[in-house]
Amino acid sequence: MALFGTDGVRGRANAGNMTAEMALRLGAAAGRYFRREGSGSAAHRVVIGKDTRQSGYMLENALTAGLTSTGMNVLLLGPVPTPAVGLLARSMRADLGVMISASHNPADDNGIKFFGPDGFKLSDEAEAEIERMVTEGVRLAEAPNIGRAKRIDDGRGRYVEYAKTTIPPGMSLEGLKVVIDCANGAAYRAAPDVLSELGATVIPVGVAPNGRNINANCGSTHTDTCAQAVVAHGADVGIALDGDADRVMILDAQGRVADGDQLMALFAARWAEEGRLKGGTLVATVMSNLGLERYLADQGLALRRTKVGDRHVVEAMRAGGFNLGGEQSGHIVMTDYATTGDGLIAGLQFLAEMERTGKPAADLMHSFAPVPQRLENVKFAAGAAPLDAPSVLKAIREAELQLEGTGRLLIRASGTEPLIRVMAECEDGALLDRVVDTVSDAVRGAA
Repeated sequence: MALFGTDGVRGRANAGNMTAEMALRLGAAAGRYFRREGSGSAAHRVVIGKDTRQSGYMLENALTAGLTSTGMNVLLLGPVPTPAVGLLARSMRADLGVMISASHNPADDNGIKFFGPDGFKLSDEAEAEIERMVTEGVRLAEAPNIGRAKRIDDGRGRYVEYAKTTIPPGMSLEGLKVVIDCANGAAYRAAPDVLSELGATVIPVGVAPNGRNINANCGSTHTDTCAQAVVAHGADVGIALDGDADRVMILDAQGRVADGDQLMALFAARWAEEGRLKGGTLVATVMSNLGLERYLADQGLALRRTKVGDRHVVEAMRAGGFNLGGEQSGHIVMTDYATTGDGLIAGLQFLAEMERTGKPAADLMHSFAPVPQRLENVKFAAGAAPLDAPSVLKAIREAELQLEGTGRLLIRASGTEPLIRVMAECEDGALLDRVVDTVSDAVRGAA
């Protein structure tokens, strides 16, 4: 049974791969993989953060048991954004960082993401080795070497203080009225604190988590709630995060939304102008709009595409020495500031650009005209393999022929949900709808 998907291990809580037993085994395997032999027990350290899902308590305790059983000392951060775990794993000199979160998924799902001592997510090779150890079992620590666990009260505060340093020194957000939608998730305290301490007038939304309402009709995947608050309060801008705050969408004063592609275009052009866009290149996934690629080319900049998943974006950035990348879905990775997508820090960079230019959000949010793009998500049953069906393969071939020279087609299985994602881009709207409908119907027939 495969454990790791696009972003760690994820599934329905208390079922499949997301049981307490599996978390225990994952903790033991990860602890054994990262434990540095030959050093004192105090050196074996792991930080664990989580979002606000009710199942986080169960998984946190099980992971802690597994990790301590292999001699790791566990520092429990409580609810913090995913990027805070990457930051603190490195700054606290931990062997390992763990985030318990299913990101933008509903409350009944949960997940486990691992970060290495450098604060970056694990490679495919590391995940494969941990998966092997889960299957085969690991050697436990001798009784005198079992680890300890304790709660750390200032983890969120450390992240808040760091986030404030990512805008230009001396810059104040005073005079800006900002709606911050925290999706009832991990940033429900940190994000409003950062914005308030930088001087903004803050209207918080989605800051009353109860264990069941994370991402529910709020946050970056349900921006209507943020849009309504922006308009109702006469705010200058809205920032909508997802449940673990590694994604962001930006809204203007009319509640209109800019996705990750538009934000990356803005930042890439600005950084290139300042001479700090390394390699003159932006890294994005195959899902990013063709309009972004054309815009960058007009600026003399390159777009390097990767597989879907911010982990793949980061791997390409590190391999090529690039410092800006991300996903259309709102993961914005700026390795000058963070080791993974950070929705709050990306939002701060947008606010800083508003302050620097004196322009309203609406004037900064749309650097390019997107090529018409349509994405259809088709559910499939457990055990089904619709992408192997002859009828689906035939529909895909025919669609690619129709789009040749005028657009592109991308078909992929989600790494986090039982979905086939059918995406196409084309200037001809009728052709776009026709190919997406045809392929989606074929997938449904085989699902």
